[in-house]
Amino acid sequence: MIDKRCSSIAEAVADIGDGATVMVGGFGASGSPTELIHALIDHGARDLTVINNNTGNGEVGLAALIGNGQVRKMICSFPRSSQSKIFPELYKAGRIELELVPQGTLAERIRAAGAGIPAFFTPTTVGTVLAEGKETREFDNRTYVMEHWLQADFALVKAECADTQGNLTYNKTARNFNPLMCMAADVTIVQAGTIVPAGGIDPEHVITPGIFVNRVVEVAHPVHEDQLIAEGRSYP
Repeated sequence: MIDKRCSSIAEAVADIGDGATVMVGGFGASGSPTELIHALIDHGARDLTVINNNTGNGEVGLAALIGNGQVRKMICSFPRSSQSKIFPELYKAGRIELELVPQGTLAERIRAAGAGIPAFFTPTTVGTVLAEGKETREFDNRTYVMEHWLQADFALVKAECADTQGNLTYNKTARNFNPLMCMAADVTIVQAGTIVPAGGIDPEHVITPGIFVNRVVEVAHPVHEDQLIAEGRSYP
């Protein structure tokens, strides 16, 4: 049996190189792997393409990674929210790229990659600028747009509990995009609040099987993005 534990978050992200495509789990602050993101900032990889539901909030986590100049392009559904300020400013200044994807389409593009489906058709963006340049087809007298899968070199994921073999459970809505991203990346890196011995998670409760996980690192008391923002914190 493979023990997938890493001794530190720095070790866990050490091979993420310049130009990598990185999926980052989370839905706003819920399920965001903040410690792994901060470790990636410390690591210094640049020219990254990041796939996430949004573009971060405040000056911590994903927003801090963007603000540190390490992200070349964002692929997301919500580039601006009530507490996002770094990405909108950089985008207006032409210093970062954006690929806007409707939320359901984003989830399905990630799921498709994990399932080995290179493309699919959806009616979501028909007749909008998001459909420009994309193939369309008619099915049952309705127009659909073809969307390609989204794959990544790495996925950064937050779990509630992991075992040493990488089987994962999540805390309620913190589950969100994380299971899909585990399946769609070449290397999945997980921070877990608790790591238990193999067999320590009831198989019926496993959400992400360990076959989709490469590394786990224990972060016993993870910070919460909303709390950091409320305290006026920034990183680094």
